[in-house]
This record gives sequence, C-alpha cells and structure tokens, in this order.
Amino acid sequence: MSSKPSRSSSYHSDHHTDHEVSDQEAVEQHSEGKEEEGEDLLEDCPYDSVDIDLIHSRVKSIADLHLDRFPRIQTLCLRQNLISTIEAIPSGLKELDLYDNKIDHISNLDGLSEIESLDLSFNKLKTIKNISHLKTLRNLYFVQNKISKIQGLDGMDKLINLELGANRIRKIEGLDTLTSLEQLWLGKNKITEIPNIGALKSLRLISIQSNRLTSITGISDLPNLEELYISHNGLTSLYGLENNLRVLDISSNRITSIAGSLKHMSNLEEFWASNNLLEDLKEIEDELHDKEHLETVYLEGNPVQTNQPTLYRNKVRLALPQIKQIDATFVRTDA
Repeated sequence: MSSKPSRSSSYHSDHHTDHEVSDQEAVEQHSEGKEEEGEDLLEDCPYDSVDIDLIHSRVKSIADLHLDRFPRIQTLCLRQNLISTIEAIPSGLKELDLYDNKIDHISNLDGLSEIESLDLSFNKLKTIKNISHLKTLRNLYFVQNKISKIQGLDGMDKLINLELGANRIRKIEGLDTLTSLEQLWLGKNKITEIPNIGALKSLRLISIQSNRLTSITGISDLPNLEELYISHNGLTSLYGLENNLRVLDISSNRITSIAGSLKHMSNLEEFWASNNLLEDLKEIEDELHDKEHLETVYLEGNPVQTNQPTLYRNKVRLALPQIKQIDATFVRTDA
C-alpha cells in the first residue's frame, strides 16, 4: 500500500517497535496482564489531530477510544490489534486501516460518505458485504482472509485498486460494475480460469500468480492492460495473450516455447520467465530483439541457462544488446 501523506496534525503510538514480534500472536501474548483498566491510549493526542495511529497497542474496542472527541480526524490506523468488531467509526474518515485484527464480520460503516481507502487485510472475514454503499472508495484491501466468493461490490465505480490475494476464491466474478478499476490483485487463490473481464476497460494491472490456471483467456479486450503477473500457475504456452504489455511475468510455469507470442508487444520493458522449460535462445532472440524499450529479462532456471550456465549470460547479452539487466545482474548502466 502506498504511504500516507504527511500532515501537520497527527498522532502516532506504537508500543512495540521490534518487527520480529509484529504478528497477531505477539499482540495477544503481550496483551495478557498489561492493559490497564480504563487506560486512555489517546490522552496525549491533540484535539485537532487529522491522523491517528495506534499500531500494536492491544486495542480491543474502537468504541473505548472515544474518537468523537477528534472532529478533524481523516485517517485512522489500528493495525495489529485485538479488534473483533467494527464500531464507532468517525464519519469524516478518508482512510481506515484495520489490517491484522480479529474481525470476522463487516458492519457499522454506513456513515462513511468520504472514505477513499479501506484495509481489512489479515482478518477472519469469510464474506464481502455491507460495503457497496461506499461509493467514494478508491482502494480496498482484503488480503489474507477466508473469502471464497467475490461479491458485494456492485456499483463501486470509483474503485481503482482491489486486493483479494491469499483467500479461497475459485472464480472471478462480481466485478463488471467496477468501471474505474485499474489494479486487480488475486494471487494465492484457487482460480482455474480467467473469464471474459472485458468490461473492466480501465484495468492496467492484473496479478493472478499462484493459482491453478492452465491457459490465458478473458483478457484480450482490455485495451489499457500494461502489467500481467501470472507466475506459479500451470501454463504450458502463451496462446491467447494478445495484449501489448509493458511488464510480463510468466515465471514458474511449464512453458516450452514463446514463438510468436511476444512480437506484438512493442512496449515491453520487463520479461520475467524464470523456471520454465525454454531451451531455444534463438527463439527468445527472435521474439525480443526488436523491443527497443526492453530493459530486464529473467531466464534463469530454464534449460537455456542450466544447459550452459557459464556461457548463458554472455549469449543473452549478445542476443539482446539493448537490455540492462539479465536476471539479478546489471549488464549495462548507461541511459
């Protein structure tokens, strides 16, 4: 997630700064016997605070924070606490961050008429509901929950970024009304195919790595698509990939050939294809030699590298003289 803009009036409290104990178990461990009854965690918070952060602070109840005493609050960050219920949320919020809590139900967000960012990642949610009225939302995060179905998003036409990675989703659905959506993150789910998502004309990025895809379908009608991350699936070819991409990541699939698959990608800057079954360097050269914007290629873990590991990098550099980086090695630094 992008960092929040700094504001002159803000309050931040982080009871623990050791990143090694920043997970939910550590919160619970430190909470036992240490939370004073009636303690006011915001006692020193200025009345006119715009940002309030209480990270890893053993907060169990939002209502007990009495946030109504801060009339100017716009950003509320309560990451890594023990909150199980969403309640008493100030109506003027633009950003609400409840990442890494114990929430299993979305509720009490009715008054948020200006909300732009909502993060409910790393909770215990099974269902997306009670948020479709948040028409001003631009960024929505549900990473690492227990969600099995994409639903409850109808009419959220200002949403530009939707993160649903690390859930239990098997089917891409319920997205057709998200006409402003630019980034769709679906990695680490159980998706077996991409249906036609041509209604999402604004999409610029799709991340769908670590799923169960065996072919590329459903994205040919996305005129603005620039980045496709489709690594760690079961692809054997790039058949059906017609988009003029800037970044393509097909790493860790079972692709044996890219012949005829990349010639239309005149804007290609990065090509990540590590750990596939590519063995023909001449084929790779034919597909990529004319890509004047190409700067980075990853081919390690393919037979083209493993069969001749000492000669590989120099051969790629000669075949593709325009590139600046081969795998993790920079081979050219000039502008």
